[in-house]
Parts: sequence; C-alpha cells; structure tokens
Amino acid sequence: MTDSDADARARPPETPRRPETEQLHGESITDPYRWLEADDDEVAEWTAAQNEYAETVLDTPQRAALAERFDSLGRVDEYGPVTVAGDRLFQEVKRPDDEQPTLYAYDDAASVGSDDGHVLVDPNDWDGDGTVSVDWFVPGPDGNYLAYGVAEGGDEQYDVRVVDAATGAVVETVADAGRTQSNGFAWVDGDADGEPRGFYYVTTGAAGVERDADAGDEEASDDTDASASDDGASGDGQLDKAVRFHEFGAGTAPAEDHVVADDVDETTWPTLVTDGDALVAQFATGWERSDLYGYRGDPAEATLDPVLTGYDAVFTPTVDGDRGRLLLTTEHGADFGRVLSTPLADALAGDADDPEDYTELIGETDAVLREVEVAGDRIVAHYHRDASSEVVVLDADGSRERTVDLPAFPTVHGVDGASDAPTAFLVVQSFADPPSVRRVDLADGSTETLCRQSTAVEFDVEVSQERFESADGTTVPAFVVRRSDVAPDGDNPALVTGYGGFRVNRTPTFDRFRLPFLAAGGVFVLATLRGGTEYGDPWHEAGRRENKQRVFDDALAVADGVVDSGWADPDRVGVSGGSNGGLLVGALITQRPERFAVALCHVPLLDMLRFHRFLLGASWTTEYGHPEEDPEAFAYIRDYSPYHNAPEAAYPATMFTTALGDTRVHPCHARKMTALVQARHTGDDPVILRVGDDAGHGVGKPTSMQVRENSERWGFVFDQLGMDVDEL
Repeated sequence: MTDSDADARARPPETPRRPETEQLHGESITDPYRWLEADDDEVAEWTAAQNEYAETVLDTPQRAALAERFDSLGRVDEYGPVTVAGDRLFQEVKRPDDEQPTLYAYDDAASVGSDDGHVLVDPNDWDGDGTVSVDWFVPGPDGNYLAYGVAEGGDEQYDVRVVDAATGAVVETVADAGRTQSNGFAWVDGDADGEPRGFYYVTTGAAGVERDADAGDEEASDDTDASASDDGASGDGQLDKAVRFHEFGAGTAPAEDHVVADDVDETTWPTLVTDGDALVAQFATGWERSDLYGYRGDPAEATLDPVLTGYDAVFTPTVDGDRGRLLLTTEHGADFGRVLSTPLADALAGDADDPEDYTELIGETDAVLREVEVAGDRIVAHYHRDASSEVVVLDADGSRERTVDLPAFPTVHGVDGASDAPTAFLVVQSFADPPSVRRVDLADGSTETLCRQSTAVEFDVEVSQERFESADGTTVPAFVVRRSDVAPDGDNPALVTGYGGFRVNRTPTFDRFRLPFLAAGGVFVLATLRGGTEYGDPWHEAGRRENKQRVFDDALAVADGVVDSGWADPDRVGVSGGSNGGLLVGALITQRPERFAVALCHVPLLDMLRFHRFLLGASWTTEYGHPEEDPEAFAYIRDYSPYHNAPEAAYPATMFTTALGDTRVHPCHARKMTALVQARHTGDDPVILRVGDDAGHGVGKPTSMQVRENSERWGFVFDQLGMDVDEL
C-alpha cells in the first residue's frame, strides 16, 4: 500500500489509557487498558468505533472483487462424515442455498449425500438469521434415536434434543446443558424394542459467571461473556463440570438429573464411552494425563470406581462391545502411541489398574497413532506420518493387514465403522482435493467415493514438504502450496500459518476460500510447529510451558526459510493464525515486526499473564503454565506474552478479530492488544480490530458469515500484499 493510500484512510480511534499496576512475583506489571476487559456500554462504544475504523480500511476493490467470487465458492454442496448406528446411516449435508447443514438419516450407503434420506433436523427452517446451529450429534446404538446439540451465535452453550430417527419428531429436550459435546454423551440401552433407558452426559455451568479472585466464589451474571471485576479477575461457570444420567422420558433439566460425578478440577474434562451398558469415563487433565473410571449397574444410581489412575500419560478408551474388551490408545511407554487391551469386566472390577495388566494389541510404529475404530471383525487405525494421514486395517487381534489407498498428502477425519460388516466410512481431503466421503472395503483396502464437496479447482495445485532449521538447530517441516506454474523466483506473495500447541496436529486441508490467493500467484505455507504431536509426544513437549518460545522460533525459521529458498518476496510475507495460533501471530509481530507485511490474528490469546482469569483459560494452565501460582511459569510467560512485549515499532498491517459470543477466549485479549499496538505503532500500515456480535470462537457459522469474513480477511491480504484481483 502506498503512502497516499494510507493518508487517504482514517486514523484509528483514540483509546484512553487508564494504567493499573499490580505486583506479580516481585515485579510491577502495569496494564494501560485493563478497562477493556469489561463488557459494559463504554467498551461497546469503543468497539463500535473500532469496527467503523476497520470498515474504512477494509472497504477496498479487493474485498469487493473477492466477495463476489467467494459467494459462489461458499455456496457449494458440502458433506459431513457418515455415522453408522443399527440399520441407519447419519450425515449432515449442506446445499448451496443453505446457511446451516441439514441432518439426514439414510437406509443404505448408496443414498448417502442425496436428498433421498429422511430429514431429522433442518436449522434452515428455523426462525432467525441462520446463526442457530446443530454442532454435534450422537445416534443411539440401534439407530432408533439421535441426540444433537443446539447453540446460538456460536456460543457452544447447548440445549440437547433427542429425535425419533424414523419420524424426526423431537421426543426429549434437556435445556441449558452447557458445554456438552459429542464425546461427553453416551447412550444407555433399554428394552428389547430399542427404547433407550437414557444417557450419560457431561454438563457445565453457563458462560457468563463472575469469580472473585480472592475468595474463589462464583455467582451468576446476566452477561453472555464473563466480565472483569474491579480487580480485573474473572472466571467462568463452564469450568463447573458434572457427569449426569438422564432418564429417557423424564423431561428434566440438568440440575434434576442424577449426578454421577461432580468433583472435577478446572483443568480436567470428562469424556464418556459405553457399550450401551457399562460406562467408562476418561478424566483428562490438560493434555498430559488422564484417569479412567467405570461403572456397570443401574444408571440411576451410578457412581464411578477407579479403572486406571495415577499415571502421567493419556489413556483414550474405546469399548469393543462385541468382544467385551476395553481398548486404550496411549503414549504410555510409546512416544508415537500404541493400543492396550483388557477384558472390560476386569477393568470394571478393578483388576486392570496397572498398564502392565493390559495386553499390547497394537504396537508402536514409526507413525503417530491418532485413533482406532472397531469395524466388524477388524480395527481401523488412523496414523499421522510426516503430518499427513495414513489409514491401516488390522484384524481383531491387532495384526496389520493392509493400508487404505489415499491421495498424496491427505488428511482423514470422521472415521466410523459398521458393526456388522467389513466396512468403514471416512472423509478425505488434501490441499488440492475437496473433502470427499468414502466407503472403505476393509477386505481389500479399496475406497469408493460416495459424495464430494462440489468445489471446482480450475488450476493445478502443487505441494511440496520442505524443511527449515529453527534457532536451536531443530528441523521444522512445512508444506508449501502453490499453483503449479509458480516458481521459486523470489517474487511471490506468501502467507505462513501454524498452530503449535495443545497436541493439535495441523495437516493438509482444503480451503475453497484459499483458491483465489493461489490463483493469483500466492504461496500458502503450513508450518509443522512444535507443540503438536505430528512427530509424537516429544514434539508436543518441546513446544509447551517453558519451551513455548521454540514454537515462535520455528515459525520465524519457516518465514525466513521460504524467503531464502525463493518461494517468497521478502517484502510480501504474511502470517495468519487463530486461538493458540493467534498467540503465535501476536508473538511474531512483537518479536519480529519487520519480517511481515500483513498479519491476521483471529480470536487470540495475547495477555498471557491473565489468560487463566477468563472463560476456559484456567483449564489451559497445564499447557502454558500458571503465571500467578508458579513463579517460574510467570518468568517464561512474561518473556513472550505479546501484550507485555509489544515495542514501539513499525508493525505490519494487522487485523485482529474476535467475537462477543466467544465462550473460549475472551474478546478482551484482542481489544487490549489492538489498543496497545495502535498506540505504539510508528508506521503507516493499518492496525484494525473486527468484532462480530453474532459469532463465537468459530463453531456453527452460517454460509453468509463465512463469505463475509473471508472476503474481509483475504481482501485485507490482497490489498496489503499488492495482489491483483482483476482476473478472478
């Protein structure tokens, strides 16, 4: 962008400084914008002014051109994973004119993806602006009933509804269940006619609960988000968790359902699995360990007894009901993962309370084991090898039979197996291939495409996996994605992204809104940063807590590396990331602002000395460390926290985004950082904040919102990197 262009645009609104100073571990910490943690009228007025300023920056020919292109890219046929239960198959399908996916039940695989199924839920028929969404569903084991979670505005605060799979009629509702998810919901069998006894489920308190930091007490608030108290401390009722049993047909609210367990630490989240009778509950503390408990008996009187507890490893349970055994996917004794097995009855009786009591069913390999699924008389194992998916078929005893045919650099999700046939279903995509739903013949490993996202890719996409050296000498891989005729001539705009935390693996995915960037000659770079488990548990350990700076060093090494190797013009490199990836972006632009021409920082964590005081933040202290309770954690977090290390500098053109309905990361992170960077910015490139009032952390967004947001974000990138949209 030229100086005259910058002068033609309005300057950002002034933000009053109201410094507040506190002592942490002997150091004075001054926060000039603590008042932006509140959710009051003054902050709302400030937010409106920031949105108005952002609009003056974003109102460009690039956005206008992309909006038209993105409307056609956004309105395509999309297909969710297939879930099999009894004689039915369940799938969400989104048509071009839909704002939200429709949930179907099918009688056979040949009908999957078509309109021939029975419509169970169609949010597009509901009143409103399309922001009420069905974010998850769990069919009963015989397929006669299905439960799903309904949220509004992406707030992830759910009502649970149960429908009759034959008629689509809602037969049960549990309102205000909180942050219930599919992995926190487990059906309990009932009578022989398929009527369920009920279900176990995880409930939480609602978002919008204030906590006094000194007393630790909580009281309900009428606000959607947690508000800051006078001393700046706030918490959230979502961290009050319980496992409950709901009697089918009772029609009760969560508070009236039987409590199975409610003494759950802030940093711990339950996951539930059953065989329709026995319950196995995993209580995962952070991303480093889990304890297993179980119960078999009258669910209305359920309690939990220890199964496998006290080990510093994660054990992810799968119940193989047909064989009466409990399978545990774990990195205990295997950095890349393995599967242990024991009779379920032994586990529930407390006779398998040591990993040595289990049989190794699937041993460790040189690929990272992500999940296993029981399918008929076989097991489907999903691995990550060099940050791409590999799917392996094994017999019931864990012997490897074959590898499933997949395209180059694939990502697989939604693996689900039929219980009575050698068949599995999965979704496959890559940087070049839109997501396709495939049926896998486990007998020979062949796949059949049942339906595929209807996005047309009108040019050849080329992908290479390249490697760069980080500051400590570690080799960091990255995928370099471009149009096939783009050469490493040092003249290309590039956008680097990554995540680097919470054991999250970033693998090749198809993004139809990325296509115009590639078509215009852009180079997209996905960095495989430490903090994930793309290379096993050591890769995660090397990027968490006191090692977090390595993640930022990795990303900078990739950004410098794509320039040195000719893939990027040194003056046209951008960076993008969201949530923990937003922390990454914040660290990069404060540590090396001159490296980047543009930065997209979405729903970010940025004030890392106070992240634990807001919404779900307290549950992330196992990943980052606790800056208040642990002096050592304070020291290393203080050294990288973007909000506390933002210098006076010429920052890249930066777009911060957040949403008022975000119940994970509080909007104050983006607010405060925007004010600080705007105040310390010595350059001419714009620093803007875009705040949505009808969205959350990213779940459940309607098509129109996806089109609008991508037009703004990519329009900003095109504008700041000087990219041509004339031929799009």
